[in-house]
Amino acid sequence: MDFTNSSCRDFVAVLASAQPVPGGGGAAALVGAIGAALGNMVGSLTVGKKKYAAVEEEMLALKEKCTVLQTTLLDQVKADAEGFQPLARAYSISREDPEREQILEEAAKTACEVPVRIMELCAEAIELTEQFAKKGTSFAVSDAGCAAVLLKAAMEAASLNVYVNTKSLKDRSYAKRVNSKCEKLLEISGKKAEDTYRCVRESFFV
Repeated sequence: MDFTNSSCRDFVAVLASAQPVPGGGGAAALVGAIGAALGNMVGSLTVGKKKYAAVEEEMLALKEKCTVLQTTLLDQVKADAEGFQPLARAYSISREDPEREQILEEAAKTACEVPVRIMELCAEAIELTEQFAKKGTSFAVSDAGCAAVLLKAAMEAASLNVYVNTKSLKDRSYAKRVNSKCEKLLEISGKKAEDTYRCVRESFFV
């Protein structure tokens, strides 16, 4: 089921239920999509304004990229649910089955893939949001700040959905590579999101 076709209330109700999906990964993807859309809104409010004619072409290019990102992030809600299914099935395998451990190992690796992708997409959206905050209409600068906050939160939430699976892996080399990638994304893009939020916040006190 593609939960993004549900109403907001239905999505939240399913999220609060005992159903295994959507879970943290799907929620992270949705929050990331909302963050990207907020940044995109800043661009929409900037385009066509005489005061910002000098950056109109840049805004249009940023908006095009952002539209792709917000759509792709929404797609990750379903992808995350599908990526978790092999792991859910693996846990139901009898402990007496000699293949159980290997199946669990592969399923845990599969479950890491979409959360890492969500982090990458949020990192790209953070780059765009930084430009929306700097060059977009001042009328909507608060929305750019909100976008940065949401995208950082989505990245952090997605990272936890990676770490919970890499922790159990026997293949520690693989786990370290994936964890390192996540840590780098959080360090670089997370800081950029924090800087964008701080700059927006400080602009209200000058």
